[in-house]
Amino acid sequence: MSPTTTPTPTHVHLDGPLGRLRLVGDGRHLTGVYFEQHRHAPADLGPTVDLQEADPVLQEAARQVSDYLAGRRTEFDLPVRAPGTPFQQRVWAALRLIPYGSTWSYGELAARIGQPGAARAVGLANGRNPVSVVVPCHRVVGSAGAITGYGGGVERKQALLDLERRVAGLSLL
Repeated sequence: MSPTTTPTPTHVHLDGPLGRLRLVGDGRHLTGVYFEQHRHAPADLGPTVDLQEADPVLQEAARQVSDYLAGRRTEFDLPVRAPGTPFQQRVWAALRLIPYGSTWSYGELAARIGQPGAARAVGLANGRNPVSVVVPCHRVVGSAGAITGYGGGVERKQALLDLERRVAGLSLL
């Protein structure tokens, strides 16, 4: 494959305490993490492969996500490629700065990227994050701390926040 050729994506299934996740990769990067019935999951994630036959990036992603969901990991060290607009890229980069076990409001995230009046646009970009869990869009909440939309469902968002607070030794809200 030449350096300019786009590899065919493949995906693996990872069953966990919050249901089935589909991890998508291109052979060099993790390009998607989607729960079943994820609101913005692409229709075609490429062929499903057995985890044992998956590329090393998908195998490592499955290990790290499993460890995270089991409370044994608080950060991810994976090559991620998430195509998006420059604004979306800024939002997604800022999501990775939210500390484990913490939350930021949409307005706070907008201010952090230098766009204090763009909370609504930040929310739209957050909702289009293709690498949920790994790029922690679940850590963004409404202005009063309300648990608002999440592509994988608000129940899963709450469960992820509860997991992180428990592991971090913080009180559950």
